[in-house]
Amino acid sequence: MIVDVHAHVIVPEITREAGGAEPWRPSVRWEDGAQVVELDGREIRSAVREFVRIERVLEEEAGSGIEHVVLSPWVNLLPYGLEAPEALEVCRIQNAALAGAAAANPGRISALAAVPLQDPDLAATELVEAMAAPGVVGAEVAASVRGVYLGDDRFRPFWEAAEASRALVLVHPTTKGFDLPVFGEHYLWNTVANPVETAVTGAHLVMAGVLERLPDLRVVLAHGGGALLALRGRLRHAHGVQPQARARLSESPDASLRRLHYDTVTHDAELLRALVAYAGADRVLLGSDHPFDMGTTRPVDEVRELGLPPGEEAAVLGGNAERLLGLGAA
Repeated sequence: MIVDVHAHVIVPEITREAGGAEPWRPSVRWEDGAQVVELDGREIRSAVREFVRIERVLEEEAGSGIEHVVLSPWVNLLPYGLEAPEALEVCRIQNAALAGAAAANPGRISALAAVPLQDPDLAATELVEAMAAPGVVGAEVAASVRGVYLGDDRFRPFWEAAEASRALVLVHPTTKGFDLPVFGEHYLWNTVANPVETAVTGAHLVMAGVLERLPDLRVVLAHGGGALLALRGRLRHAHGVQPQARARLSESPDASLRRLHYDTVTHDAELLRALVAYAGADRVLLGSDHPFDMGTTRPVDEVRELGLPPGEEAAVLGGNAERLLGLGAA
């Protein structure tokens, strides 16, 4: 089975068109052949493939060779800016719809829930409750929550629940992690800021010792871990010479980096090949970042073109996801 672990959807039930004028509801329309998403007074035109109609998402994914899709919310609909009760409502609307989509498409869809991570205890509870629905296999979280990165001790209840429930947790950049004017130029907010934000939170998880303390966590970093692979040497060196860098981590940073999982959305064959060699073929999972312009419509071909040994190729294309999500036993 070929499995895409990184694909986004705006479930119809959360849209303004479905009813409700709450400001957290997006509006989605097609205009002159382009898809336009309105949220918070902004128009987003970077979703270049189907974003709402799940049957159409499945058709487009099948056209790329994908047989099973792990759907997650659009990261802008992770409601970290709301107070906990309203945030929980936003999460539950999406989680119920995602569970329904998985139930209606057995063998073709799994889902990652939204959780109100600004309240880690509530997020832990919602994770467990959401995963009680067949097909809901974990959660998507952003790289930071109100400016706090994921290795912070406040998130311990969530990480403990994620390990205990064997949840798959996809870590995705917020898309607005750095308020620097330069990122407003040349699309750098996406090409540079997003992978740097992922690297920051990945390094924070590693150096804070979260992965060492909770070795059974199943954390997937989007976009091949962003810039994290390029920083492994600096993390390793700092751990050897700076007491503050090893205050929470007793094992080598490399050991914790290899506890993470990474998707394949790198847009660079040499980098992807190096990622497989470093992390191990059992730690890399196929992703497309559907439906965005910075995603790929050729995820399967890009892996096959690496020339990996057949067993490693099969693991990346779907075997790892089948194992982590129990798809083969479903």
